[in-house]
Amino acid sequence: MTAHPLRLGVNIDHVATIRNARGGDAPSPVRAAQMAEAAGADGITAHLREDRRHIRDEDIANLMAHISVPLNFEMAATDEMQAIALRHKPHAVCLVPERREERTTEGGLGVAEDEARLARFVAPLIECGCRVSMFVEADRAQIEASKRIGAAVVELHTGALCEAHLAGEFDARDRHLARITEGARIADEMGLEVHAGHGLDFETTPLVAALPQVVELNIGHFLIGEAIFTGLPDAIARMRAVMDDTRPPGTA
Repeated sequence: MTAHPLRLGVNIDHVATIRNARGGDAPSPVRAAQMAEAAGADGITAHLREDRRHIRDEDIANLMAHISVPLNFEMAATDEMQAIALRHKPHAVCLVPERREERTTEGGLGVAEDEARLARFVAPLIECGCRVSMFVEADRAQIEASKRIGAAVVELHTGALCEAHLAGEFDARDRHLARITEGARIADEMGLEVHAGHGLDFETTPLVAALPQVVELNIGHFLIGEAIFTGLPDAIARMRAVMDDTRPPGTA
């Protein structure tokens, strides 16, 4: 098949993590988002967690007011977060699993196991114009359930692939990649837009960027960490170059 154009979404959560470690307003997630946009990001992702460990409520309002690229608002499927999303009406809402004790999102959302509730939950978000995305494992049952509840997008979890690569467990990495490849194919054939993310870096991004069905990669922690050494614009520009080397613009 012909490859879709490939977008880069930059997650700025961990700029807020650094800010919150000291208190105050610096460094500013909004400034980071604006720099990311200027450096070539196609969208900004921000996860408003229930415990507000990084992004805060006012960050969402400020991002909506001060960036021109789409905002992908990651959130748990709770009444509180639904109300916030309906108030701000971001371009996209990505539902993710969330546990207070986890350091970061550790897996995909169990859409198939909670299908009836999630269908009711996403209905008003879709009605108000948000594109709803489900962060799921590359599993047929989860992808099919995402389609049934009305999601427009699935974001395939790449964390296990990236962890296996980092550990040098290349057979396991290739098994995870095969699952993601099949999941992307299934989702695309069902008419879902396919995104991917979690743990991607300069080495693992080409593995996923090469999949022709994938439309967007969402990358955050690695880019913010790399920015400490090279600056955020350079980190994003290099990631964009890695993506474009794998899938040159204009190949669609």
